[in-house]
Amino acid sequence: MTERDGSAGSVPCVGGLLYDDEGRLLVIQRGHDPGRGLWSVPGGRVEPGEDDAAALVREMHEETGLDVAPGPLVGRVRRGPFAIADYRCTVVGGALRPGDDAMDARFVDRATFAALPLVDGLLVTLGDWGALPRG
Repeated sequence: MTERDGSAGSVPCVGGLLYDDEGRLLVIQRGHDPGRGLWSVPGGRVEPGEDDAAALVREMHEETGLDVAPGPLVGRVRRGPFAIADYRCTVVGGALRPGDDAMDARFVDRATFAALPLVDGLLVTLGDWGALPRG
């Protein structure tokens, strides 16, 4: 994972794709704009001096209470000014609980995921990447 400079007016961000043993995907209900009240994968902005791995570890802990080990890049997407790099990750500690930017956090199967009010483009993007939850 590399440090990104946010060039061309973009805001570098990361997202974490975390699945449980049943293939359910961890999602959070956003507590702040953009997308307040909508469901998304945990993540957020890469702070100055951070690389993607450090930002992913920090954001996942802040939003879900889980300590994670970053894994491979799954894909990149641009949403307005936000240039988001989504990575698979695995749990190495912590306990699931909604954190500072999240109203709720839970693992969901495919049917539940598709029925949630999701942030724009999430269902299609994860489908294109072959990263939808199982079930």
